[in-house]
Amino acid sequence: MSDQDGARRTRRGYLLGGSTLLASTLAAGCMSTSDEGATDAESDATTTTEPTTAEPTSADETTTQDDGLETPYSVSIEPVGEVEFESVPETWVANNGSWADMGVALGLEPPKAVWLESRYHTQYYDEVDGVSVDTSHMVSLYQDGGVSKELFYELDADVHVMDPNFLQNRFSGWKQSDVEEISSTVGPMFGNCIYAQHYPWHEDYRYYSLYEGFEKLAQVFDRTDRYEAFESLHDDFQANLAPAVPGTSERPAAAVLWGVGDQPEQYYPYIIGDGTGFKHLRDLGVRDALAETSIKDFHGSRAAIDLETLLEVDPEVLLLRGYEAKSESEFEDTVVSFLESHDTASALTAVENGDVYRAGGLYQGPITNMVLTERTAQQLYGVEKQLFDRERVADVVAGDV
Repeated sequence: MSDQDGARRTRRGYLLGGSTLLASTLAAGCMSTSDEGATDAESDATTTTEPTTAEPTSADETTTQDDGLETPYSVSIEPVGEVEFESVPETWVANNGSWADMGVALGLEPPKAVWLESRYHTQYYDEVDGVSVDTSHMVSLYQDGGVSKELFYELDADVHVMDPNFLQNRFSGWKQSDVEEISSTVGPMFGNCIYAQHYPWHEDYRYYSLYEGFEKLAQVFDRTDRYEAFESLHDDFQANLAPAVPGTSERPAAAVLWGVGDQPEQYYPYIIGDGTGFKHLRDLGVRDALAETSIKDFHGSRAAIDLETLLEVDPEVLLLRGYEAKSESEFEDTVVSFLESHDTASALTAVENGDVYRAGGLYQGPITNMVLTERTAQQLYGVEKQLFDRERVADVVAGDV
């Protein structure tokens, strides 16, 4: 390592633990095109890996942050392993809106970059007075069909909250040596591809649920008090949600589909499963109209279905992904209007009854998940009351825990 690299590493204040990062990308995976939208989900794994605290070699090597945190400290997450921090990171990069939203909940400055800035739907924060995010300076890591290593140097972040396997397997371009170079000369990788469980390269190590991942991030940024406050908020939210969910026989059967364009005649089908992208639907006990058909999930088939096939299923509700950037009225004026005027689509029960809705974003964190779950409860079950305490959310984000 050069003297310059060593100085950068000291400034960053971290050490990768052991050789776990070196072994983190042994599984080869499928390369993908830029259709990010139809592949994203997150884990609801139930086990937990506890972080460990690094033992200083002498009292002189232990310092204390203003908030009382002893440094260095370490946090572990698969597949990276244990990462040691000499000080709390200040700047960061997030893989997607799930992690970015966790940062908002912790009261952090927004990440400098996410995989696709357009998929980080900050309009959800309009539902919570006192919470907003400025993405005007946020950039997309994925540009022109790939991710530039030079961009990581330009961003110069203290920590990169992403799964290194994602970088090497989501598209062609990155190698293990590139991951090691960025981790050692810019800032460590710290993350798990928790939103998706269909990638072959993620078969050999565990997933994390939304709140397990959230807890890990809180430990990295030394804000576990806000994590614990959100965990309590989530418990209250779940308690409020439970009586709002009708019995199984009273729930309409819904098809979750990614619509292609504003005049969709083709759709990528989703089977409701594990992952943060489906957490709001699982928590609402949504009946899956596609689950008992011969239609294959897009994650495995990579195939689309047409309106004629959809009419054979004829779901009571259509939940369409890919339209979160549109407001409700924009969605109705474009997509819904097209379906109502289309010869085949207009015969769908969901279209006839006016039960066509946006399905919610793929990337959900603690705040956006509550917003989307409440919205979907209103659409599917006619829930009228608010299900979570907006004022309390804003207070926790502001540090009033």
